[in-house]
Amino acid sequence: MSEQQVPIRLRVNGIPHDVTVPARRLLSDALRQDLGLTGTHVGCEHGVCGACTVLLDGRPVRSCLLLAVTVDGRDVTTVEGLAAEDGTLHPVQQAFQDCHGLQCGFCTPGFLTTIAAFLEENPDPTEDDALEAISGNLCRCTGYQNIKASVLRAAELKRASSSDAPAAP
Repeated sequence: MSEQQVPIRLRVNGIPHDVTVPARRLLSDALRQDLGLTGTHVGCEHGVCGACTVLLDGRPVRSCLLLAVTVDGRDVTTVEGLAAEDGTLHPVQQAFQDCHGLQCGFCTPGFLTTIAAFLEENPDPTEDDALEAISGNLCRCTGYQNIKASVLRAAELKRASSSDAPAAP
């Protein structure tokens, strides 16, 4: 007996994709296996660790808890989609580099997407806000101080880039 295959259409990192996936395929597996986007990591497979976090229509979600067929027609942003087309790092990526927030790197994609969404809602976080924002992601290297510093640095970088933007007419 073979599993039902379902055609879906996703827009991932701004690029439309038509894929046919098994009905029970997880979004994390579809991203990694069907689209070759291996930046999304799968750690616990229970939604606890946050390594698989991607942005679904701009909101962070655990891709290991969603069936790919449930996001048909939606926009997904993975860690690969954070940087600009010219390769310029997203402020959160730059901050992780500046503040040594990378650690071993396994959990980093989930932190980056989570923090990118967080800073859209709170562009001027306090240290407590930063800690709360990252509290749903686990770093097994226990490097939370550098990750917290990265959140605050990313906020600085975002504010600086916003102030450099030309004023609207």
